[in-house]
Amino acid sequence: MTGDIRALLARHLPGYRVETVTLSGEGLDNAAYEVNGDIMVRLRKAADPQTVQRETALLAAVRELSTLPVPEVLFADAESGVLVYRKLPGVPLHGNPVPDPSRLAEPLGRFLSVLHAAPVDEMRELAPPDLYPSATLLRDAELDYRDVESYVPAAQRPLVERFLAGSAPADPPVLTFCHNDLGSEHLLVDPATGEITGVLDWSDAAVTDPAHDFARIYRDLGPDVFDLVLSHYDGPLGEEDRTRVAFHARCALIEDLAYGLSTGPRQYADAALAALPRTFA
Repeated sequence: MTGDIRALLARHLPGYRVETVTLSGEGLDNAAYEVNGDIMVRLRKAADPQTVQRETALLAAVRELSTLPVPEVLFADAESGVLVYRKLPGVPLHGNPVPDPSRLAEPLGRFLSVLHAAPVDEMRELAPPDLYPSATLLRDAELDYRDVESYVPAAQRPLVERFLAGSAPADPPVLTFCHNDLGSEHLLVDPATGEITGVLDWSDAAVTDPAHDFARIYRDLGPDVFDLVLSHYDGPLGEEDRTRVAFHARCALIEDLAYGLSTGPRQYADAALAALPRTFA
């Protein structure tokens, strides 16, 4: 793979000297490599030229409206499934907790206010609708939980099982443009100042329920920080919306737990178990 990346960069960035290539992270769809500590090469595991072209255009549009830094694309090689962008400063919040997470609330609230206010008709051309029914999501969560139930402390299992035995919330009345995977692994922070330095991985961006974006904040930063984010959010978010936020946070936690205990990094499972009591309380 290192040789392929060197050849790719030589073709698109002639004169750029490659000294180091390091695997930075890997998910279900993509693997990311850091080159020279300077640029990132994101490679789709299954080449999909149309998706790479769409993501390139999406990132350009998001950079125009975002209040937080997002990747600047240097070039895309659609046929190879490759997107290359400048590395943003900072480290992933996932695994690098900041001393005072409440300081993240104001920039996240402003960021989501602008994101969710983007013209839906225009963004729909770049971000497909995500209309996965809540009832189906709840059934998926139950199947995932049965696979990992034995890893959940016995005292905490009733919290999860009470949730799974409940009903799914109604569909959202309004859809907005969303990052749609705004977990701590996609938020970069400066470990010295605790400030957000970037938002990564827009591959799941969609026109969907705005509760999806808040749900990852609820799961990863806790209900108290979620409430603070809302105090800086300009959009409407009523009690029914809050119910959907908690619902999606709980489904996402179970998904992360199953992922971390199967094909994903173990840290996802560890983080899910640590956040379980407050997320299902």
